[in-house]
Amino acid sequence: MSEGPRIKKLGKIILLSAVLCSFLAGCKKKTESEEDGSQIILGFSQIGAESEWRIRNTESILEAAAQNGIQIIYENARQKQENQLQAIHSFIISQVDVIAFVPIVETGWDNVLQEAKDAGIPVIVVDRMIKTADKSLYAGLIGEDSFSEGKKAAEFLVKKYKTSKPDEPLNILEISGTENSSPAYERARGFRSVIQKEPKFRIIHSESGDFLRSKGHEIGNKIISFNSGLSIGQNPIDIIFSHNDAMTWGVLDALRENNIHATTVTIVTIDGERKSIEALTYGAINCVVECNPNTGPKLCELVKLLHEGKPIPPVTYVDGEVFTEFDSFTKFAGKGF
Repeated sequence: MSEGPRIKKLGKIILLSAVLCSFLAGCKKKTESEEDGSQIILGFSQIGAESEWRIRNTESILEAAAQNGIQIIYENARQKQENQLQAIHSFIISQVDVIAFVPIVETGWDNVLQEAKDAGIPVIVVDRMIKTADKSLYAGLIGEDSFSEGKKAAEFLVKKYKTSKPDEPLNILEISGTENSSPAYERARGFRSVIQKEPKFRIIHSESGDFLRSKGHEIGNKIISFNSGLSIGQNPIDIIFSHNDAMTWGVLDALRENNIHATTVTIVTIDGERKSIEALTYGAINCVVECNPNTGPKLCELVKLLHEGKPIPPVTYVDGEVFTEFDSFTKFAGKGF
């Protein structure tokens, strides 16, 4: 990663730390709800700060909690499930009112969620789905519709190449997210639900980049160096479908370093960082499917309902837009994060 992106990401992390410190400082002054013991305490476990999307997602939740008078105990799992399990266990010991967490993987949560249920603490799953034999272990899920995001990415390609000859195959490189995570699985499934109906499209290689820019860069460099260009064997890569913006920019770094113009390949990405939307204007990216990180306000609504003993919907989706090369550039103003 170049120094520019490093400095920018460091700035984002410092900003996130400032938001958290400001929030915690604000909690020192007792409000009426604190004095009568009625203030809601939310335990929140985030998976990390691996991308600008994730940083903004955390900021949104911390900001919304502060605005709603909700005290938050925040834990950063640093990409490790064992850290999340420990955090949730500590929330239970602390007797928080509600627990919310972003699961790094789909499985392995049943025991700690059973502990929370036995303690009478409702749990909200944020951003990613989990697999459990007992869905009563959590109250509901709030996040994006990853299956729909994958479909939207594929639908753009169908539109872009609708006039291409059916006997001329279009080869796709897929850079997927973290293995065994619901966004990676659902985005891939949604993408294929459309692509498989179009014989001209072929996914010739799929590899996990863990939602990390460094991994996207590594995959791009490896493919280019091994094949002496942007191809898999004798098959040129026509399209890159990346499951998030961080990996997309890693691939773009690799293309630039190897003197390959991004405009020679169609790039479709999911997230909606401001710089990715801006890249549509100069042709480095062709389609951005927005994954809205601003779940904080809606999450706090759900937390309040649970604190009042009311049920919440089993699934709450946060809407996102699609930005493409076909749009008027005026649509992009003020978009992204």
